[in-house]
Amino acid sequence: MKTLVTRSYQGETDLEAIAEFFQVCEAVDRLDEWVSVSDLRQEFNAPDVDKERDIRLWENGEGKLIGFGKLLIQESVDAFLSFRVHPTVRGEGIEQEIIKWGEARMKEVARDKGVYAKFRSPVRDTQTERIALLESCGFTPKRYFFEMERSLADPLPKPELPVGFTLQSHSSPQFSGKQEQRKFLEAWVEAYNQTFIDHWNFHEVKVEQVEYIVSDPNYRPDLTWVAIAPDGKFAAFCYCCFYPEENKYKGIKEGWINTLGTRRGFRQRGLGKAMLLSGMEGLRAVGMDKALLGVDAENPSGATRLYESVGFSKVHTNIVYGKNL
Repeated sequence: MKTLVTRSYQGETDLEAIAEFFQVCEAVDRLDEWVSVSDLRQEFNAPDVDKERDIRLWENGEGKLIGFGKLLIQESVDAFLSFRVHPTVRGEGIEQEIIKWGEARMKEVARDKGVYAKFRSPVRDTQTERIALLESCGFTPKRYFFEMERSLADPLPKPELPVGFTLQSHSSPQFSGKQEQRKFLEAWVEAYNQTFIDHWNFHEVKVEQVEYIVSDPNYRPDLTWVAIAPDGKFAAFCYCCFYPEENKYKGIKEGWINTLGTRRGFRQRGLGKAMLLSGMEGLRAVGMDKALLGVDAENPSGATRLYESVGFSKVHTNIVYGKNL
């Protein structure tokens, strides 16, 4: 089918059509990637998304959405391209058009900054056609990630913090004032950056990005935990979340261990396990019966072993394909 129209994202008026299009793709792909209009709104309005230049739509002659591409461009000019094509027109060249658009946009950004760009796209290891497409466009596997899950119906060990450390949630009264909230976010961001600086694809997080996350109506401060060291530093953290609309649609009660980390200088003391168990307890307390998480298969701190030690098991493998531009 010949593509007649390609255009930029027009904002709120496009959200319903994009959400419906994603559901059509999900019905065929079965990747457990159901999204709602509010999910898309939150994703697209993030401060690091250039809605005019980094989201693109492809429509047929009747104005029906048949292709979608979105770039997440990081400061070092690394970009992740996520894209979907309507099942009825796959293999007709639209996929290549989307990839070419992404490459052209990344080359433009790289020229502006005077650097080389790294172009990446994630794929499930079972998506053989998508893998073949990426490889035909010059992409090669760069990194593997596991998605893991654990039933919360089974008994949970009690979290045990090292002597002198305290556990607090973001909903704690000590973080309730405006100044206290700002201090919490600044300390959390500092801990995050110090934790992940030695991990693959690290990019420094800014306070404004975390402010946007906590402004999400679905954000639960009672599901964000920090371990505070005797000197007052945030030594470890666990941010959990769940998606009410998706859970209702699917008839499930699943929550995510979204971000878990132990700051350098505080590792090998059991903090990671304590924070993980605290997050799992928190998810169970708000009615979830399953916890999920994603982990780098080559995580330098041995996170996969930690997750397995408390009962998580692998359910999917995702691959990041990439190439230099």
